[in-house]
Amino acid sequence: MRLLDRLLNEIRAAAAFNPDVQVAPACILWPDRDRQWEAVMPVLQAELPELMILGDCAPEKRIGPAIWLRCAIGGQAKDIALPEDRTPILYLPGVSRQDLRAVESCPDRLKPLAELQYRGVIWSQINAKDWTILAFLKSDQGGLGLDVAQDNDAKSAMQLALYRLLDEEVDLLKGKRLDKDYFNTLSTGGDPIRDLLQWLDRGDAFQASRGENEWRAFVAVCKSQLAFNPRNEGVLAGANRLANHEGPWHAVWERFCEAPMRYPNIPAQIRRCEPPAFDWFTDEIVAGGWPQWNDDQENTLRRELIALAKAPAHKARSRIAALEQQHRGRRALVWAELGEAPLVCALEHLATIATLTKSGLAAGSADDLAAGYRTQGWRVDDGVIGALAPVDSPADLRAVTTAVRSVYLPWMEESARHLQKLVDGASYPGGTCLTAKAASYDPGDCVLFVDGLRFDAGKRLVECLEACGFEISEEPTWTALPSVTATGKPAVAPVSDRIRGKDGSTDFEPSVAVTGQSLKGGYHLKKLLTDAGWSILERSTDGDGQGLAWCEFGDIDHEGHNRGWKLAKHVDALILEIRDRIADLLGAGWKRVRVVTDHGWLLVPGGLPKIDLPSALVESKWGRCASLKPGASTEERLYPWYWNPNQYFALADGVSCFRKGEEYAHGGLSLQECLTLQLTVTRGESAGAAASVEFTDVVWKGLRCTVAVDGSFSGLSLDVRSQAGNPSSSVIVSVKPLKDNGTASVVVEDEDMEGREATVVLIDPNGSLVVQIATAIGGGDT
Repeated sequence: MRLLDRLLNEIRAAAAFNPDVQVAPACILWPDRDRQWEAVMPVLQAELPELMILGDCAPEKRIGPAIWLRCAIGGQAKDIALPEDRTPILYLPGVSRQDLRAVESCPDRLKPLAELQYRGVIWSQINAKDWTILAFLKSDQGGLGLDVAQDNDAKSAMQLALYRLLDEEVDLLKGKRLDKDYFNTLSTGGDPIRDLLQWLDRGDAFQASRGENEWRAFVAVCKSQLAFNPRNEGVLAGANRLANHEGPWHAVWERFCEAPMRYPNIPAQIRRCEPPAFDWFTDEIVAGGWPQWNDDQENTLRRELIALAKAPAHKARSRIAALEQQHRGRRALVWAELGEAPLVCALEHLATIATLTKSGLAAGSADDLAAGYRTQGWRVDDGVIGALAPVDSPADLRAVTTAVRSVYLPWMEESARHLQKLVDGASYPGGTCLTAKAASYDPGDCVLFVDGLRFDAGKRLVECLEACGFEISEEPTWTALPSVTATGKPAVAPVSDRIRGKDGSTDFEPSVAVTGQSLKGGYHLKKLLTDAGWSILERSTDGDGQGLAWCEFGDIDHEGHNRGWKLAKHVDALILEIRDRIADLLGAGWKRVRVVTDHGWLLVPGGLPKIDLPSALVESKWGRCASLKPGASTEERLYPWYWNPNQYFALADGVSCFRKGEEYAHGGLSLQECLTLQLTVTRGESAGAAASVEFTDVVWKGLRCTVAVDGSFSGLSLDVRSQAGNPSSSVIVSVKPLKDNGTASVVVEDEDMEGREATVVLIDPNGSLVVQIATAIGGGDT
């Protein structure tokens, strides 16, 4: 029960009487000489319709002079209607019980009330004294019997905290020592560390947003708990203590690190302070609170990475590993989360590249190459994406580019040359249209074509899908040569057996086998599909799950050509779009989504090595492949076109490119371009559980979200995310399991999130997403 409820009960209980020997009291008089309760009268009047207050005439507020109060309890005041089943309560601010008892000397303004002490009752202590706040909290005779400090500081803090104190649960107050710190903390909202961080972040604006009582309480709490006076010492002194985070300030620092985005100005405040002198042996535990120290470490790391430019690959790998040992602890600091340590974030992935490239792939057969790439090799490519994603500035890009080129480029070059040598002496593992085996499909299959889904991107997609509870089977597949969309897309289409390549084709575009019509532009490919009974689903169409369907989606290749190395910054977002598309298709009733792609790609910051191929020798020349003119000869290796083995084309040697400065390219023969993943995605058990679980209620009260669900919800937990399938995008303090009645409640900590779109999700014990519903944070019922 709330303290407010106990107070109301005690006041009303004063009107109890024995009807056998007594008449009902005319009213309850509540004298309060020191006006201690006056500030909370609006709250009490909202709960007590029978409560009236002595004061200037304001009948609409149930306030009036003594004569008006006398008329009101006698039913003679026309401007107020009191409940008939309640004894009227008269609150008398500034009036003591003694003022009423001395009728002869009673002030004129009180005389109409004097006789009510005989016809009514007075709510007072057993010793006939007025109920003060301290007395009500401490007394076990008509009060709450709590452990309350009685010093003047505690009394003052108690008075300031009364409004908030009324909402506290009495049972939770028992066993606590209610002293000045407790009351001051309560006055500031119950979270002094949050308030301190907000003050450090906002400075004078924080003080201006608080009432005088709240500000006084805040200062008192800081002085008591942190030995710090915000009023006298100021924001910069506080920022200095936060950066050093010693003693009681350690808890403040940890709180800042939990949600640094809530306090965007604190780093700048710390930068205005002079940091202590750090020597070479100072580590992140001691210096980690100072962004200036982190800056120095980033500058040192940048110089070290740039120095790898002239190092041989094996020495570069050793140096990167040593740098990782030296700097890795900084990734746990708040500066990494705030994006102020991009190089140490990149270093984690550079270290992975350095470790995995110690073992080259340039050995054995084509099957051996493929096996090595499937198990570990693709992680090297993924590491390059990871290393490039955090960097923004030209200086940081230069450092990461230098490191990547020092260890990645030689490894990739060696494996590509070895694969090209194997194919030149035998045949390409992906074969041609004459040797390709036709895939089989069943009703309920939807083929989703994704342009440029490289092997490592496919692995990222698998991880996202598994997090949502889908089941995936993977099938490594060699693409058609050359590894360009014009050739590769028709090769993975369900009607590939109706397509062939004409002699003399220079653009790698095959044709309809029967009519010879070029597939360029896509019209005739779609016509072949529809003629074969396939439905064509546009980007925003999901279909009905019946029959067979072909769908195209994804912008990876387009973004790669447009952005170069910056593709690394957008890969995850592009993958999530593909995941959502697959989820929509399965949700529409398709039994399986078969994800196919046309090619992978090479991505090297700073550009791929340039190789010359005179324009006079070629009909058309792309980044990594070229169609030669009849009779032209070149030192480049020639390979048969997938769609017409009698027609040959040239591929750039190793990982070189026919165009200068290309960071992103494909069309050649390498593991990165030619070995891809085809995926078959179906609804797993946890994904299928969504059909048996549904939200019946989603209610926001401020930043607290309460849900109710129906169905098979045992073992499920509640989360709120900005991205439904991304666990790291959770915006709540902690994930909560559903109770036995199918309800749960969670709190969004960041007040700045209010009004933003989010998704309420239920997840199973493995973390897989089961069901979701869109919402707006703090935005009312959904």
